[in-house]
Amino acid sequence: MNPVLDMTIDELFEQFDKLRVLIIGDVMLDSYVWGRVERISPEAPVPVVTVDRRELRLGGAGNVLLNVQALGAEAIICSIIGIDGPGDQLEKELCDRELNCDGLIRSADRITTIKERIIAGSQQVVRVDTETDKYITSDERKLLIAKAKELIPTCHVVIFEDYDKGVLSKEAIAEITDFANERGVPTVVDPKKRNFLSYQNTTLFKPNLKELREGLKVEFDVDNAEEFQAVVTQLKETLNLKGALITLSERGAFIDYNDEKLKLPAHVRKIADVSGAGDTVISIAACCVALKQPPSIIAGLSNLGGGLVCESVGVVPIDKAQLKEEAKENL
Repeated sequence: MNPVLDMTIDELFEQFDKLRVLIIGDVMLDSYVWGRVERISPEAPVPVVTVDRRELRLGGAGNVLLNVQALGAEAIICSIIGIDGPGDQLEKELCDRELNCDGLIRSADRITTIKERIIAGSQQVVRVDTETDKYITSDERKLLIAKAKELIPTCHVVIFEDYDKGVLSKEAIAEITDFANERGVPTVVDPKKRNFLSYQNTTLFKPNLKELREGLKVEFDVDNAEEFQAVVTQLKETLNLKGALITLSERGAFIDYNDEKLKLPAHVRKIADVSGAGDTVISIAACCVALKQPPSIIAGLSNLGGGLVCESVGVVPIDKAQLKEEAKENL
C-alpha cells in the first residue's frame, strides 16, 4: 500500500478499510451483572443483589480491537490467555465478532483476566478481578515474539496495548519493535506505568497526563506551554521516539510528530462516560499513522473520536459514519 498525504476525508476513511492492524498486549474479559437491591444480607451487612441480566464484553486490548474493526480495518490480536473457562469465553467473544485470532496463544500456566462488575440500578456495588499481573514465562514470551514476527510483515501498523498484566515485557517490546522497524512497520503505543520507559524507538507514543507525570517522574504545569513542551521533548529524547501524542482530557490533545508541534482544544461535548476513550484515540491514531497522515490529521481525528465516544454510556467503539461527518465539519 502506498498511501498519499493529501487525501480527502472520504478517501482517508475508504483507506481505513484496506488496513491490517496488529494489536499486541493484554486482552481480557469484562463481565457485567445487573440487578436490584431490595434487602440486606442476614449473613453480613451487605446488600443482596437479585440478578436481572448478565453480559460479557471484550476488555483491555479487546476494546482496541473493536475500535479498529469499527473503523473498517482488520484487527488482529496477539496475546496470551489461559486454558480456562474465561479463556474459552474470551475466545468465543472474539470469534463471534469476527475478529482475527491468528495471534492468540493459550497457556496452561496462566489465568485469563476477567473483571466482574456487580451493578444495582445505576450503582456499581463491587468489582471482582480474577487476574495475574506476573510477567509471562520466558517460553511464553518466545511464543509471543515468534507469533508477532510471523504477523508483522502482513500488517500496516502495530499497536502495543499495555495494561500492566504481564503479556508485554521489556524484552518482548524491544525485540518486536526492532523487527517492525526493520520492516518499515510503524509502532504505536498505549503505555502503562510498569513498562513506560521500555518503549524505545517506537513511532508514536500516547500517554495521558497522569501516565506522563508518573512515567517520567516529573511535575509540570500543563497550562504553561513552554514547560509542557519541554517535558514532551524530554519524553521523545528519553525513548528516542519519532512522535508523541499526549491526551489532555478536557484540554484536548498535543502532538509532537514529524517536526510539527500542535495543541488541539477539546470539542464541547455532553460527557456521559469517559471509559474507553483512550482505546478509541489509539485506534484512530494508529490507522492514521499507517496511512502516513500529517500530525494535524492524526491528532485532530483522534481527538474528535475520543470525545465522541464520551457521549455514550459505557465502553463503546467509535461510530465510523458519525466520526466521518464530524471530521468533514471540523478538520
